[in-house]
Amino acid sequence: MKVLLLTNEYPPHIYGGAGIHVAYLSRELAKLCQVDVRCFGDQKLKEGNLVATGYPLDGRAYTAPKPLQHVFGAFQRCIDFNTNNIDADIVHVHTWYTHLGGILAKLNYSIPLVVTTHSLEPLRPWKREQLAGGYNCSCWVEKTAIEMADAVVAVSREAKKDILKCYNPDPKKVHTIHNGIDLDEYRPTRAPEMLKPFGIDLRKPYVLFVGRITRQKGIIHLVNAIKHMDPGFQVVLCAGAPDTEEIGKEMQERVAAIQKTRDGVIWIREMVDEGTKVALYSHAALFCCPSVYEPFGIINLEAMACETPVVASAVGGIKEVVVEGRTGLLVPLGKSKAKFEKDLAKRINLLMKNEALRVRMGKAGRKRAVEHFSWSSIAKETYKLYKSLL
Repeated sequence: MKVLLLTNEYPPHIYGGAGIHVAYLSRELAKLCQVDVRCFGDQKLKEGNLVATGYPLDGRAYTAPKPLQHVFGAFQRCIDFNTNNIDADIVHVHTWYTHLGGILAKLNYSIPLVVTTHSLEPLRPWKREQLAGGYNCSCWVEKTAIEMADAVVAVSREAKKDILKCYNPDPKKVHTIHNGIDLDEYRPTRAPEMLKPFGIDLRKPYVLFVGRITRQKGIIHLVNAIKHMDPGFQVVLCAGAPDTEEIGKEMQERVAAIQKTRDGVIWIREMVDEGTKVALYSHAALFCCPSVYEPFGIINLEAMACETPVVASAVGGIKEVVVEGRTGLLVPLGKSKAKFEKDLAKRINLLMKNEALRVRMGKAGRKRAVEHFSWSSIAKETYKLYKSLL
């Protein structure tokens, strides 16, 4: 069998969970079959059964408004994916950026289409800030791909419910296969030398956030919650790649304001490499994920694999990863942003006062990651799904 994976993100150009998912899934699938990855960028990779090719884009001649250029650029690459001959048995697409490519491959090359939904456009209305009218187009192509797919993969049971609520695929074609974690890479790692350049004082505990600056990840809520947190610990925000200039500016203003009233608020603005990220997780007293929408939440799993307890919003697939009271604490989102921010700080304060509980939850989190979320088992489930379509 040969599978074609279409993706926006692929190493070394990764900024979110979907890119992490495809990177590890492709590597594990290559142990079972041939894998042809086509992605946005300039990548060129050949390792055994795995071939990855980046497709660059020259948009210098575009005169459309900047937000629309993201959409037209994605569609141009989707066409380019298909103009190079496809000899795969299955096409598997990730995120709306590549859905048109999957549609074209299914129709023109007569091969089954698999769609993995890492998030759903109708549940991310703030994307209009980034795409303007292009948001109408991203919603349309996502709906079209999901409803004509031969199989749809939801990364959690909650995500499956959302798919069936937002769109009209055949329910029998929607399958739940969780995200995974590389347990050799993500493990407790003591590397204090990697954190000193960021100004983190390892004599004091710290709360950690890792993720993009986007409405979905709830980073602004966490920054707002800092004023309700007890003194005596640091807050490290490893947050880069803002979705828009507007949210980037808002983040800048909120962090600057809180830094004037509280010491130990550290903002790491770049997207760090895997080794640094593992060190940040491993040395953190706890990890906070304040997402307002999260089909899975792979960052929570990364933290748990590093034996770090989690305080997270009780939304979407997070509830299938973080076990309340055992591997961390969950905070209901509710309708009041101010109440959510206070509740977030309250749960963080509770754990920061109890080191023994944090250690116990950290150990339980690692155990859960090992027992339920290895990439090898997830790749086998995905491969089994492919076989059922041929």
